Amino acid sequence: MQPARLIFLYFATVFLGGALLAPWLHALAQMAGQNVPALQGLAEAPFHRYMTRCWMIAGVLGLWPLARALGLDSREKLGLRGAGNGQPGVLAGFALGFVTLALAAGLTVRFGPRAWNLDHSAEVWAEYLFKAVLAASVVSIVEEIFFRGVLFGALRQSMRWPGALLSSSMVYAFLHFFDRAAHTGPVTWSSGLALLPRMLRGFGDAEALVPGFFNLMLAGCLLGLAYQRTGDLRFAIGLHAGWIFWLKSFGLLTSAGDGGSASWLWGTGKLIDGWMCLPLLLAAVPLVDRLGRGAKDKIQASGG
Repeated sequence: MQPARLIFLYFATVFLGGALLAPWLHALAQMAGQNVPALQGLAEAPFHRYMTRCWMIAGVLGLWPLARALGLDSREKLGLRGAGNGQPGVLAGFALGFVTLALAAGLTVRFGPRAWNLDHSAEVWAEYLFKAVLAASVVSIVEEIFFRGVLFGALRQSMRWPGALLSSSMVYAFLHFFDRAAHTGPVTWSSGLALLPRMLRGFGDAEALVPGFFNLMLAGCLLGLAYQRTGDLRFAIGLHAGWIFWLKSFGLLTSAGDGGSASWLWGTGKLIDGWMCLPLLLAAVPLVDRLGRGAKDKIQASGG
């Protein structure tokens, strides 16, 4: 079966399966919350969170069968080759990702509608740091294996890599653009299927679509370019982790200020959905390309 068909079947299974599984998971959570007080918070979570969690579970469970069906059945084929000669690794990628969005945060505070908010207790700082590091570590590894190792890697088998890069980045942006749609009324077996199209309403909002969706596409292209140039996912994982660290931190480290600046320029508090972020991402493109090409040149010079 062609890679594109396998990928389409995978996504159809994940989205439909997750939408059908979510009501059952919600029902189990309600039962658990009634009998175990510690789980009451889980039972009170909005239904759309059950949808996204079920998608994540289905996506992770189906990832290895998909990779094997596509012939990406080893660490090396998935881009997990380990340390190489002079290759930029996780720390180099993290530093670049961290600095990129740190500049975005600084500009938003200096000229935009946000203000620094650093007055937190030690407990809040510890909890924030733990959650930010955990999210940056887990999400970056899982998403890079899937979007770059599997999706981009598979599409390169049937088309030239620039086309595969653009296609996989569009999918990456699409899947990160789902909106939080509130479910009203009782949860039934079909509630997930009914909620799914409402979670796509962000695509009907021109101000949210441009430049938010295209910033996400550019971010996907940067991560794919990092993998293409180095032949290893470590640099892309680090770059992704640096971004996630700031995305998880921005809401805690800053608060809405009095600037009243337009959201189309500075975003809506998500840091990456305004025009201001676009030139910073574009500026990172030659850096990623140069670091990757430099690593390959060193490997070829050493006979690797």
